Amino acid sequence: MAHRVRKVSRSDDPALTRVRELCLALPETSETGSWGHPNFRAGTKTFVTYEWIRHRPSIAFRLAPDNVNEFLSVKGFFPTPYGRSQWVSLYADGRLNWKMISRLIDKSYRRVAIKRMLDALDGKSRKTVARAD
Repeated sequence: MAHRVRKVSRSDDPALTRVRELCLALPETSETGSWGHPNFRAGTKTFVTYEWIRHRPSIAFRLAPDNVNEFLSVKGFFPTPYGRSQWVSLYADGRLNWKMISRLIDKSYRRVAIKRMLDALDGKSRKTVARAD
């Protein structure tokens, strides 16, 4: 009996759905479509993209150069083609470690978010506590 492989379209990709949920749960984030794929932004700065590279889905994270180098030695990660040492990508068509991906999304968000967004993420209030005299 022949097995049929279901080709997942880009719009119903379960990994994209999960990435979308994780990214859009962060303060002041949005999804935009540019360069033919979804980009997730904190304010006006892109922190995660979901794109097809070499005919495979991948997630790109914006990280500090040291973190980029660290992940390049991990199986499944590769240099993002346009990354200029600020981005690293992970193929998203195999078994994925969602705990690690969540941490990378958080790191990536923190890399571009402004103080107000970080305060909201960390649950800090702008209100000052009145001092008792």
